[in-house]
Amino acid sequence: MKIHVFWTDISGYMSSCWRAMSRREGVDVRVAAYDSSQATAFSHSLMEGVNWLPLNEADRFDASLLARHVHDFNPDVVILAGWLNPAYRSLASRREFGHIRFFMGMDTPWRGTLRQHLARYAFRGYLSHIDVAMVTGERCWQYARRLGFPEAHIRRGVYGVDYAPLSQLHEQRLAAGPWPRQFLFAGRYAPEKGLDVLLDAYARYARAVENPWPLVCCGKGPLAQSLRGHDGVVDRGFLQPHEVHAEMVRSGAFILPSRYDPWPLALVESSAAGLPVICSNACGSAVEIVRDGYSGFTCATGDAGELQKALLRVHHAPDLAAIGGRARDFAAPYSAEEWATRWLTAAGDACREKKIR
Repeated sequence: MKIHVFWTDISGYMSSCWRAMSRREGVDVRVAAYDSSQATAFSHSLMEGVNWLPLNEADRFDASLLARHVHDFNPDVVILAGWLNPAYRSLASRREFGHIRFFMGMDTPWRGTLRQHLARYAFRGYLSHIDVAMVTGERCWQYARRLGFPEAHIRRGVYGVDYAPLSQLHEQRLAAGPWPRQFLFAGRYAPEKGLDVLLDAYARYARAVENPWPLVCCGKGPLAQSLRGHDGVVDRGFLQPHEVHAEMVRSGAFILPSRYDPWPLALVESSAAGLPVICSNACGSAVEIVRDGYSGFTCATGDAGELQKALLRVHHAPDLAAIGGRARDFAAPYSAEEWATRWLTAAGDACREKKIR
């Protein structure tokens, strides 16, 4: 089977998934993805072992160039990242590609906005050529149904993580001694990540306990300046995946207080690493990964007081190692190997069925 992927930004989690798929016998994978991003600064070394076609800012929107890549590779399946790139969308409607099965990856949760109601009509032509919508979880599945996809043409599991090395971090943490007393945040320093709520809640928490845990932050973005001048808060800046892993071993809990976060992989990766997660209800992946008080802790979105309570619950929890172990179990189905199996099963099923969309 030959699979051509057209993606947006590269990342550690997606590169691990593409490598896992590429290792499967009888599968030939090519990935076209952006070679740079304003939101992240991931090293190109992440794509080692992947047949990667880097797209610069001009190439990624050149429909004719992208079509030539499809012609040259002659795939059985084309995977498209959502619908924001018009050049990607154009591939699905080209008559000469009518024999190809087209998959669309999507992570947007259903929120019932006017814009989402209109999307079914605005992208009707494009969606009519998509054979399978691969979604993240339940919230996104609801959106795909409202876009008009029948249940049989929706599959869950668009993302995966590099579970094997992440799960080993839990063992390293346990072997290092007492459970670490450090909070970790990793993500964009942007309003949607709730950084202001986190800083407010952390200050309240620090005043309420003796020997508060430090808060380590990893990332980049427009709100970086807001991290300065807060007692107990350390800004590590943007770190590559292996550097974040080292911080995970030194940490006792992960925090993600987002105002809006469709299906954050940071939450899944932290759970895979055996870290109890504190997250807002806005985090879509919490639906699949976090069970409050069992594998992590959830709180109201945008509420510093509720987030403070969650921080205190972690601070006083008697057995965070057990919670972290359960978090790791919840993340296991999202390993890169399981991801590859899900996608290849869906691709095989689609290729055997008559093309109806």
